[in-house]
Amino acid sequence: MERFEYTSPKTVKDATAMLGASWSDAQVLAGGTDLISMMKDFVTSPKRVVNIKGISELGGISKTSAGVRIGATVTLDDLTLNQTIRNEFPSLVTAALGVSSPQIRNMGTVAGDLCQRPRCWYFRSGHGLFAMHDGKSLVPNGENRYHAIFGGNPAYFVSASSLGPALAALGAHVKIVSPTGARTVAVDKFFVIPKSEADREIDLHPNEIVTEIVIPSSSASMKNATYEVRQKEALDWPLATASVALKLSGGKVASAHIVMGHVAPTPWGAAAAEKSLIGKSIDEASAEHAAAAAVEGAQPLSQNAYKVQLAKVAVKRALLATAHKA
Repeated sequence: MERFEYTSPKTVKDATAMLGASWSDAQVLAGGTDLISMMKDFVTSPKRVVNIKGISELGGISKTSAGVRIGATVTLDDLTLNQTIRNEFPSLVTAALGVSSPQIRNMGTVAGDLCQRPRCWYFRSGHGLFAMHDGKSLVPNGENRYHAIFGGNPAYFVSASSLGPALAALGAHVKIVSPTGARTVAVDKFFVIPKSEADREIDLHPNEIVTEIVIPSSSASMKNATYEVRQKEALDWPLATASVALKLSGGKVASAHIVMGHVAPTPWGAAAAEKSLIGKSIDEASAEHAAAAAVEGAQPLSQNAYKVQLAKVAVKRALLATAHKA
């Protein structure tokens, strides 16, 4: 690990003032479950680390007129234990519990989960986001069994966020603060596919901090669920996930949001599947039809065609789980 300056501000204003114009100047430390490992592996070496864990205004879960506010430094453990989250957003609880290490749930934060870097082994080994060599990506003809089946070329990594798909399906927003002010971004727009190696996979600048996530009050009435397909129950990332949020009227779907995870560089919306459900009740047949629509257009690589079926299964079972809760 390279030497770095360590700071521990007590306010958001002070924290943003300690950040810089580039990611190499400074980076934010919350739970540290991602940043520390990347610094140890020399994937990133910021000159300054800004610890935000002591900033009280970044914590807490509360219900407001706008919806449910989740502070950036709320841990995954705190999220799963909060009664409002458990009652209204079971999709979020399932996603958080999918991080099956109690130690990481106790340290890892909600904003940290959204901001974590790709777990792609090419990226973590120092080959960059696009894993380019002699002008070509190493991924299509290399080890790609855990890579993207949507949205690839040149970004074949998958978004590592466990909470992103569920929050996107629920229509959540993130609040972002910089030295010059604040802005709000929808979670489904917060994740982006980078256009160059210098870009990030999220809509966040080096001098900005995510301060909170808000799930709108309108989402509280939506039936929601997450389903994950895993290779093992021990700590690992899923092979494919789906998060669903449905508004029902008279037992029929009035609106639907379906977002898949770990199949694309961002949480991946399934617009065709959503459209197929409008005006229908959720049963085995409608869920199967929507699941098939969700994976239309998938472009698997040489070793990950199995992900198409797993994503289809995740969508179907998430829908049926939502119907069961209804």
